[in-house]
Amino acid sequence: MITHYSFGTLTYKGKTYNRDLIILVSPKEEKIFANWWRKEGHYLQVEDLEEVFSFKPQYLIVGTGASGVMRIDPKVKERAESLGIILEAFPTERAVKRFNELLSQGVSLAGAFHLTC
Repeated sequence: MITHYSFGTLTYKGKTYNRDLIILVSPKEEKIFANWWRKEGHYLQVEDLEEVFSFKPQYLIVGTGASGVMRIDPKVKERAESLGIILEAFPTERAVKRFNELLSQGVSLAGAFHLTC
């Protein structure tokens, strides 16, 4: 569970991250990609999420930053839909809450969190 988020900082399972990250969780496995960066910083593209698409979670929750600055290429939504992944995007504080809600339900889940902006 994510126990803390504030601008530039996120704490997951007792470990604090100060850079953007991806969290992949299923009943069978968990992976964290710390220091995640996009091809174009505030523009999320398909190639930025290859680990997520390979994992094929039921849900992909995107945190678009404290002020929701990060934009999402429409092709990301198309790729998620084609793989049967439900994509939800929110400013990061709300994305953290949604991630935790889904995590408590035990679904296969990916969170891609932009921690600043």
